[in-house]
Amino acid sequence: MMRRLYLKLAVAGMAAMATLDAASAAANDGAVQPTRADVVAALDRANGYWQRNNAPQQWPFWDVAAYHTGNIAAYRLTRNDAYKAYSTAWAEHNGWRGAASDNRAAWKYTYGETPEHVLFGDWQICFQTYVDLYELDGRKDPRRIARAREVMEYQMGTSNSDYWWWVDGLYMAMPVMTKLYKATGERRYLDKMQEYFTWADKLMYDDEAGLYYRDAKYLYPKHKASNGGKDFWARGDGWVFAGIARVLADLPRDHPSRALFVERFQRLAAVLKPLQQREGYWTRSLLDPAQAPGPESSGTAFFTYAYAWGINNGYLDRAEYAPAALNGWRFLKGTALQPDGRVGYVQPIGERAIPGQIVNQDSTAPFGVGAFLLAGSEVARMVER
Repeated sequence: MMRRLYLKLAVAGMAAMATLDAASAAANDGAVQPTRADVVAALDRANGYWQRNNAPQQWPFWDVAAYHTGNIAAYRLTRNDAYKAYSTAWAEHNGWRGAASDNRAAWKYTYGETPEHVLFGDWQICFQTYVDLYELDGRKDPRRIARAREVMEYQMGTSNSDYWWWVDGLYMAMPVMTKLYKATGERRYLDKMQEYFTWADKLMYDDEAGLYYRDAKYLYPKHKASNGGKDFWARGDGWVFAGIARVLADLPRDHPSRALFVERFQRLAAVLKPLQQREGYWTRSLLDPAQAPGPESSGTAFFTYAYAWGINNGYLDRAEYAPAALNGWRFLKGTALQPDGRVGYVQPIGERAIPGQIVNQDSTAPFGVGAFLLAGSEVARMVER
């Protein structure tokens, strides 16, 4: 009964998207390359809408903290002081902390939304923005990174390597370690990051497909997509592709982990390229588009960001990959971004492509806006070169 319902919903969703996809494809086929000014205007429209409608006094958990990674990227591009002030107010509201427990004996890294889940990466992503604000502040106020250092140094002092047991953690926590290395010069951050990534990579990377499973629950053949094949979630692989880009930005060229990060980054770029739909987006189930058909903007934005970043920093060939980045941006700006500045087509919080789930122009979330800002910030640099 439930399977028949899913199939009916999927067919209805495909029909509802047909007109949208045709119009989007037609627009993309005749599109010209955007200018830097075009991209910045879209960023300002999206970020202005978000900040007008959402006070910065929100918790430091991953869904909100992921927005701030994009907001800081938009600030670095535009130097709009309102953007930096917004993230600073958020950090001050949270005391420059993630999960708040000071009882180290109770600290956990299983999934959890309580103050004791200090070692869970979803509570650590906020540290990325705190370190960025520390670097952007001429005073280099140590208070801004004190909790980040306390937590990560405690974690590195344990014998455990399995902190990043779900693929999102490679975006949430991995760049924290390269940023703290850059801020402190302590090489141990990089060595422990390599140890944790090696464990996570062995757990979730499928060498045959060149993609990452969301976590151990989704390993094939224990779990299968609707078509019976391997199930790779777009936003999940988006977290990895974007997370590796953010790591490479601060990773010294002589560190022994670099070769693996570069290989994984370039392999993801090659594998994801033919999976992009003509309209510019990637479907939620990468290898089974019919499982959850239609546009989705968060995974698409993370992919677009990583492609543009890779081109801008010499890791990806411009001639080969710029079309994917530009087509992704055309979808994001032309379809996902609404006239009022809302970023739509964001799949809600979850961990897989769900048959029948409605994702439309009204579907938005802070992490989706953050991904949009990341993508636009790198595309703006790409098109001006």
